Amino acid sequence: METEFDVVILGSGPAGLQAAVHAARTRARVAVLGKVQSSALYKAHVENYCCISETVEGETILNAGKNQAEKFGAVLLHEDVLHLEQKVSGRFCVKLESGDSLLTWAIILAMGVSRNRLNVPGEKELLGKGVSYCVDCDANFYRNQVVTVVGNGSAAASGALKMLLIAGETHLVCDALEISEHLRYQIESSRIEIHAGRHVSRILGDGGVRAVLLDNGTEIETSGVFIELGAKGAIELASGLGVALDSDTMRFVATNKKQETNVPGLYAAGDICGPPWQIAKAVGEGCVAGLESATFARRARTGAAGG
Repeated sequence: METEFDVVILGSGPAGLQAAVHAARTRARVAVLGKVQSSALYKAHVENYCCISETVEGETILNAGKNQAEKFGAVLLHEDVLHLEQKVSGRFCVKLESGDSLLTWAIILAMGVSRNRLNVPGEKELLGKGVSYCVDCDANFYRNQVVTVVGNGSAAASGALKMLLIAGETHLVCDALEISEHLRYQIESSRIEIHAGRHVSRILGDGGVRAVLLDNGTEIETSGVFIELGAKGAIELASGLGVALDSDTMRFVATNKKQETNVPGLYAAGDICGPPWQIAKAVGEGCVAGLESATFARRARTGAAGG
């Protein structure tokens, strides 16, 4: 099923929620994707944000922002995004873990840049030598080889499904899959070897990954380990659209003062744009991105209707 929006916001942290509030107030049709509890702010204690005199829990701030966004008409969908693409018409297609898709004139990337790690022996030492944090980036290096994907969420599930088309054998190590029924069905009816209820305790190898050792003593011989914890990050999702990164570190999405990227209709706000890692910065950029994206969508929609 495809649903149409003017602005789709990826991320429900302070940048994404503030963008939703401002975009929705212009009467744009706005959808916010993501899970509030996945925000880095969720478990934080805030005491340095303007106009807050007492320490406030991050969860409280995010829930208030969620309620504000919904009050102004934004639709909050507790789903992860699996893929982004741009149609010939100029609109973007946002594919969700449920199997549904959203069509939109503008997208705001506001998912942050945190990269979750396993923090197990061998992970750091073998990074780039068989350990990867991005299936989309490195999958083709493991054609016809044995790979292991680690994670409980949509990024791991979709990554394992992609590796089925490339690798010779695919393993998925997960505690308990926290994914949509649509994605679960695809995983469980595939050739993926699932190691449920298990954790990776060590990554083995000398100069390159040789195997992963599970907490029950099982050793899986593998050439590559893809650590995909949580949802896909903004850079992985946007890479296929040709989004430019900052020239200094190549770690953040490059934007101008309107929070525009080099791709028309694609905006970014918050931590994905670089430091400092502060709510004030995220909220300010979210405000700008929300207003600018709504204006862009209105003009694009009017132009398409006129054409």
